[in-house]
Amino acid sequence: MGSCKGRLCFLLYVILGLCGLYKSFVVGADTNQTAQLFVNASQELWRIPETLFGIFFEEINHAGAGGIWAELVSNRGFEAGGPNTPSNIDPWSPVGNLSYIIVSTDRTSCFDRNKVALRMEVLCDSKGSNICPSGGVGIYNPGYWGMNIEQGKTYKVVLYVRSLDSVDIVVSFASSDGSRTLATDHIRLTASDVLNWKKVEILMVAQSTDHNARLQLTTTKKGIIWFDQVSAMPLDTYKGHGFRKELVDMLARLKPQFIRFPGGCFVEGEWLRNAFRWKETIGPWEERPGHFGDVWMYWTDDGLGYLEFLQLAEDLGALPIWVFNNGISHNDQVDTSTVFPFVQDVLDSIEFARGDPNSTWGSVRAAMGHPEPFDLRYVAAGNEDCWKKNYRGNYIEFYNAIKNAYPDINIISNCDGSSRKLDHPADLYDFHIYTSANNMFSMGHQFDHTSRAGPKAFVSEYAVTGKDAGTGSLLAGLAEAGFLIGIERNSDVVHMASYAPLFVNTNDRRWNPDAIVFNSWQQYGTPSYWMQTFFRESSGATLLNTTLQASSPSSLITSAITWDDPVGNNNYLRIKIVNFGSSIVNLKISIDGLEPNSIVLSGSTKVVLTSNNLMDENSFGAPNKVVPITSQLQTAGKDMDVVLSPRSFTSFDLIRTSDLRFKEVESVHQSFI
Repeated sequence: MGSCKGRLCFLLYVILGLCGLYKSFVVGADTNQTAQLFVNASQELWRIPETLFGIFFEEINHAGAGGIWAELVSNRGFEAGGPNTPSNIDPWSPVGNLSYIIVSTDRTSCFDRNKVALRMEVLCDSKGSNICPSGGVGIYNPGYWGMNIEQGKTYKVVLYVRSLDSVDIVVSFASSDGSRTLATDHIRLTASDVLNWKKVEILMVAQSTDHNARLQLTTTKKGIIWFDQVSAMPLDTYKGHGFRKELVDMLARLKPQFIRFPGGCFVEGEWLRNAFRWKETIGPWEERPGHFGDVWMYWTDDGLGYLEFLQLAEDLGALPIWVFNNGISHNDQVDTSTVFPFVQDVLDSIEFARGDPNSTWGSVRAAMGHPEPFDLRYVAAGNEDCWKKNYRGNYIEFYNAIKNAYPDINIISNCDGSSRKLDHPADLYDFHIYTSANNMFSMGHQFDHTSRAGPKAFVSEYAVTGKDAGTGSLLAGLAEAGFLIGIERNSDVVHMASYAPLFVNTNDRRWNPDAIVFNSWQQYGTPSYWMQTFFRESSGATLLNTTLQASSPSSLITSAITWDDPVGNNNYLRIKIVNFGSSIVNLKISIDGLEPNSIVLSGSTKVVLTSNNLMDENSFGAPNKVVPITSQLQTAGKDMDVVLSPRSFTSFDLIRTSDLRFKEVESVHQSFI
């Protein structure tokens, strides 16, 4: 080939460039897709279950301890190092060097179920030859990667103290290096006051803000002081029940109809000795022994216990779904012949939740401040245990005992009944799916051909994982949106669905991705979180018949519902569409079965979730990079021409007047294109 030089070459490159640019525009135009969506507003297929969309909470990624549970102190009872002493007191550390203080543990606590206490021997004094530093010596706790202390807010500190002499202790919140004091108070007690264990409560108002603070207990008085059960919590918690307000606010935004808890693998444990035991998590918090979650490898004081989970469900207006251990862990399992004590334990747990306040376990609940029973209607026998040797035998024992005592309780099996009939009785069956984005999107049709007879499906865990997900990508959210539209369209056989995992503390990320990301003071939703907000009115709505005709139908999935907004007293027709393809789609929407002029233009909206790049994520620095954008519809009616952006999730909310006439509801399942 020859070469070109100078102006001739430059002109040739310009011409070629313009040709290429023109060609790209032509190709772009040619690759636009066309589609038509027919919505029959007079053909109601069925009412979607009230319970369809909810949330699943697992103690993973420090979701609870150091997460939604607002306790600031980590290892507050000094039990995380085990029952034997001396023991590791991490993350507690001494204030002052070894010439001033000796810190150790012993088994002198006044609490029978957690005997370990901290022993602090102060070698210096305010006078004499060994004078304490000006700030005193003692111990500090950094919480869960820093305590969030905010100016003007009040914090309640509770601790137990014992000594052979009078004490003068400074309780303070300080900066991470202890150089700056944020709030402070004194504990001055006589020897007779602290000869036996003394409970002390202090309210402290922060004078400044530090998101990475610590709690300090210091003194300048020589002697030996014992501490136990040291707690610090903000007074301002969600509905006053101990939950971190801003995180639970994010849950409330989803309008969950149920909350499945406390796991997940957390329920099972690697070994049964470390499984979640509900009876160890009730009663006064000081008397809860806590336990090591050996699946996700961290200690929890179980301040967030069985009652608190039930309370959270009630506070959110959601139904609790109690996942109990069925005598099976990851590595050991109880033989069916000896499973009865586990069965009785579950019966006790149901009585605790639902029993009369005069019943054995209902009275324990009442003593904890909740005399009224909780609305427990669903329990799940284990988690992902179907394939294990003793599961079916154990399950039948639980099923028969629970149904005999509580016939109305819905029991969820771990075995998947979506493709073949279960070989045991169940009200619902678990379906879990973690997969790639393409597979997840294609699973929008997963339940199209599932038998309409038998137990309903509970899709209790779903998410896009792997390289498609990153730590929460747009791609993952779009694929999951397609899957949920399929769930909505098959809501005659799918009773419930929830994303997993729900939370991740960025300091202990055990799983990717997660719906809500947080640290001590910040939080944001991933695209998968925001995707779920499109479905918060779907539970209890009415599903309409739709037909889609498209030049590339495999990249589109749609649904249409009607729902009532009690706040604005409006009735809405909502059309949701995922464009999973890389091309613009010119969509014509035709709505049949409407009276003339029954769509109200004012207030009708369009909501779009998309971004410039499929792998775009939100972050603390850019928490709103990928969030739904709402705009007013310029034209709204029974015929609309709209444009769907590539790789997008779009919702059209059309306000309807009240004079619509509907035909009888069709109760048969219909196939969709």
